[in-house]
Amino acid sequence: MTALSAFAINCSLKPSTASESSSTDKMLSDLLTAFEPHDVAGEIVRALDHDIRPGVESDMGEGDGWPALREKIVAADIFILGTPIWMGQPSSVAKRVLERLDAFLSETDEKGRMPAAGKVALVAVVGNEDGAHHCHAACFQALCDVGFTIPANAGCYWVGEAMGSVDYQDLETIPDKVKETLEMAASNAAHLARLLKKQAYPGVSE
Repeated sequence: MTALSAFAINCSLKPSTASESSSTDKMLSDLLTAFEPHDVAGEIVRALDHDIRPGVESDMGEGDGWPALREKIVAADIFILGTPIWMGQPSSVAKRVLERLDAFLSETDEKGRMPAAGKVALVAVVGNEDGAHHCHAACFQALCDVGFTIPANAGCYWVGEAMGSVDYQDLETIPDKVKETLEMAASNAAHLARLLKKQAYPGVSE
């Protein structure tokens, strides 16, 4: 198999220096483990470890931490957006990442293809309240708009008891259904990414 690369952004509200660990990190790690049989190597980055400036440009000027993250997204075959659920919504950090990806709309090549053309996207969601499907809908729509391809069964999630104290990272084992979902998402994403790497979208000629 052709080796592939995955790049994941953890949109937790906590930086990696926080005393609390991140359930979003745990799910992203489990997803990368599910990718291993498919010869996909990945990296996870915590968004709040970088100064991602507000805006819809690829570079918002001096001190902006987004350009380096954008470079990793464009270089990877598979992009994974990881977000917790807050008030039934993707985190504000995830929304900022999506806003910065909006720049792809005006960065097309001579055939109208955006930088994400041929890249596959997954979304991993965790939380202790309802809203996983809503988060997937919002994130997938935005990712599709900026050129990513969404494979079948691309939405991974775990939702605990409403207002509960048990987080995904607290589980002793991965629930069977979640494990199956992660494995299917990884398999489908790797398969689709290989197809697109072998034969890219043709775009359109003027």
